Amino acid sequence: MASSSRLISRLALVTGGSGIGRAVCQRFASEGATVIVADLNQDAAVETVDALQRGQKGLEHMAGQIDVSSKDSVKKLITRIQTCYFQPPSVCVNAAGITQDDFLLSLEEEHFDKVIQVNLKGTFLVTQAVAQALVACGAPKGSIINMGSIVGKVGNIGQANYSASKAGVEGLTRTAAKELSFGIRCNCVLPGFITTPMTDKVPDKVINKLLTLVPLGRMGEPAVADVCAFLASDDSRYITGTSIEVT
Repeated sequence: MASSSRLISRLALVTGGSGIGRAVCQRFASEGATVIVADLNQDAAVETVDALQRGQKGLEHMAGQIDVSSKDSVKKLITRIQTCYFQPPSVCVNAAGITQDDFLLSLEEEHFDKVIQVNLKGTFLVTQAVAQALVACGAPKGSIINMGSIVGKVGNIGQANYSASKAGVEGLTRTAAKELSFGIRCNCVLPGFITTPMTDKVPDKVINKLLTLVPLGRMGEPAVADVCAFLASDDSRYITGTSIEVT
């Protein structure tokens, strides 16, 4: 049974205010963390924060707008967080991501580039900015959790760009873990086929075909948040540079 207080005093930044990101925010808040929800869609971030405030009175959660593919946008948000809370986030979950699916032979270059910019470059920029802020203030520890995908490992028809971006996230995570020898841990979570607004756009016939490949025979829920809470807490204090599959 998970502790209900193991994230008390933790300041957590979560990019992506819906789907898995929203589930992570809810789980973190339930365990005592103060959560900053950051999304390109400000309304999604505010909606998530409003739900946290109703359920967790007294915690000063915050909604922020961010374009993770823009270094300037990322730096502005980190500065705002430090101004508001007088510290950088000690936990960061990079859950912002997009899809632009198409078969390899017809995939537009701009759709390939956009997915790489958000999913891979965005993870790099946020990871870099949070780690720089933690090192600069002499923080004794931190936990960065990057959202990969099982398709980054096994591939998926119609997702050459998405698969490539998530494979890159896993490689970035392993390298960051080796370089950040300052008590900052960096790990990757690889969700399988999880029910989110992103998968809601996938045709039923594709979902049904995918389910034949899943031993449990069903889509997962955004309970990937359970693993993120573990990686954010001291329960995983000797785990870094690894990937945990939730599939």
